[in-house]
Amino acid sequence: MTDILPYLTASLGGIGGRIKQRVEDFRVDEQPLYQPCGEGTHIYFRIEKRGIPTPVALGRLARHMGVRPGDIGLAGLKDAVGITTQYLSLEHCDQARLASYADAQLRVIWTGRHTNKLKTGHLAGNRFAIRIRDVAAESPLDQARAILDVLAARGVPNYFGSQRFGARGDTAALGRAIISGDLERFVSLFLGGPRSSDPPDCRAARDEFDVGAWDKALKHWPRHYVDQRKALAAYKKKRRPHQALAAVDKRMKRLYVSAAQSEIFNTVLARRLDSIDTLYPGDLACKHDTGGVFLVEDVQAELPRAQAGLLSPTGPLPGYRAKLASGEPGLVEREIIDAAGLDLEQFRNLGPLKAKGTRRPLRFILGEPGISAGQDGHGDYIELAFTAPSGCYATVVVEEICKNRKPYTVNDE
Repeated sequence: MTDILPYLTASLGGIGGRIKQRVEDFRVDEQPLYQPCGEGTHIYFRIEKRGIPTPVALGRLARHMGVRPGDIGLAGLKDAVGITTQYLSLEHCDQARLASYADAQLRVIWTGRHTNKLKTGHLAGNRFAIRIRDVAAESPLDQARAILDVLAARGVPNYFGSQRFGARGDTAALGRAIISGDLERFVSLFLGGPRSSDPPDCRAARDEFDVGAWDKALKHWPRHYVDQRKALAAYKKKRRPHQALAAVDKRMKRLYVSAAQSEIFNTVLARRLDSIDTLYPGDLACKHDTGGVFLVEDVQAELPRAQAGLLSPTGPLPGYRAKLASGEPGLVEREIIDAAGLDLEQFRNLGPLKAKGTRRPLRFILGEPGISAGQDGHGDYIELAFTAPSGCYATVVVEEICKNRKPYTVNDE
């Protein structure tokens, strides 16, 4: 699980280039799942933020309204580098005061009333407008359009993007160690194993941990690495790895387990890449309009809907209740789960981290795709525009166009 994930459009050369060179180069507009009804105790509001992450925006709004950030409902997080709009909610508040908020990086642009709090996942998707600069191709617009035409016709590989696997690319390995109960492995990955890409102070801390100089390691860890400091302090008392794991924030541990599931899915998808728009007997297919998943028994009966983009084969996010495909697709899934050193029952024995598992479509369908060439005061660019469903990564589309994908995970052996 260490190779660069393959491209669906591998036969078409990329244009190179870079994104997010400027804040205005990356725009995301959240598409709501529903509109507020106009009455109720919850104020829905839409914000526009520039160059700040969603938690920072929530903090500013919470201070302005005299509430806790957790009181504000949201459907999902949005990129920090870019201009993004999204919907939020707050109950029992002064609507006029909320509507008046504006600073240099954040403003409220709309408010309305509804009967329930906005919750994670309450969005239909996101509309992206992404500028690619410093392209290398001689005819980048034609080249990019040819790639986009394939993606529009066949769908986009529904990979989890590199963000899922952390700056060190090790979150999946940490998750596998937790799931399999190899907590010494978890500790060695979490606190040791320095890499050249690590910041110097963190690299020094990991070096000291690996040679058993735990007091020195603790001195090197920067203060803002709270989980590493807590885990090391717990571990060095009696060298009990379960105590080190217990010291790590539960949200981070959930992220590690989720990353391990995501890596399994990405590996299955990479193996099934050439068939993301077709079906095999035993596939578990997903209806894109409802999200319903069903067993494919009659391929010829279902294939026209797959070719029309109405349904797609799925891959596993493994868990103790997860259904695996049967037939040849099921053999692939079981082989990959086994190769990761995991079994589905292990996901049950994780206490508060236990994971039921689910299925995820192997592709997503682009909405209203478009591409154009432009120029501004900072030079030429290619602008890519499309809508993607919630939970899908826009960077996967960009990587198909640019062909500059890097490894999403690193060798943890």
